[in-house]
Amino acid sequence: MSASSITADGRARVLADGAQMPMLGLGVWQVRNGRACVNAVRWALELGYRHIDTAQAYGNEESVGRALRDSGLPRDAVFVTTKFFPGNRDPVAAIEQSLRRLGVDHVDLYLVHWPEGGPTWAWPGMERAREQGAARSIGVSNFSAGELEQVMAAGTAPPAVNQVEFNPRHYRRGLLDACLQRDVALEAYSPLGTGRHLSDKTVRRVAQQAGRTPAQVLLRWCLQHGIPVIPKSTHRERIEENGQIFDFALSDADMAALDSLDMTGRTERALEHKWW
Repeated sequence: MSASSITADGRARVLADGAQMPMLGLGVWQVRNGRACVNAVRWALELGYRHIDTAQAYGNEESVGRALRDSGLPRDAVFVTTKFFPGNRDPVAAIEQSLRRLGVDHVDLYLVHWPEGGPTWAWPGMERAREQGAARSIGVSNFSAGELEQVMAAGTAPPAVNQVEFNPRHYRRGLLDACLQRDVALEAYSPLGTGRHLSDKTVRRVAQQAGRTPAQVLLRWCLQHGIPVIPKSTHRERIEENGQIFDFALSDADMAALDSLDMTGRTERALEHKWW
């Protein structure tokens, strides 16, 4: 990753295709379609978030779309990600349905959600979705370094993003290095370990010394590794807290202490166990 990959204000990552992805987004995994999802997205947008991450598998694209409309923000003011559910067979047909549910004419980023059935079969359809304007950028999620390499060898447009579980306990250094070498932006889901890492002693110590919350420390750790984050919350106060990560920095010693929490052996894998 070159220094120019992050914008001067530190708030966006410039992707290899030239698009700018906000470093902070709201994830809505496990948020049911309905009021809770609409409120979470609406609050995030009110609080200054400009990046919303959903997926066909989440079943809540309609609620994301409603909140986008309710916000009154111009379409191009919000970076919207959705993901192709590989249980379907055609990424183009699937994204057309996503666009209807979202009520938009394009998404900013469209990802293969996981490499079920092999890493390359869906990629031609992803490329067609981009060529047809349904998605401005395309990428993958939960792909290992080897799977990413296979996609890049098979396709004509390389993935702009690989979204994976990434946090100090899952510091996938080998995968991060592989993405950096290929100019693929690694993006972090579960940056808080779905809340499990907030009580870690090292995280809490660093947070106390920094005068910040454990969640802010975990998110800031990702940012200082150049990694966009999409923490999930349905509570306005938590969404607001998670957004307050651009006005402080962790020391080199703090970063090293958090790096040392890794349990993956600096793996090149995106997952410890497949779920499909």
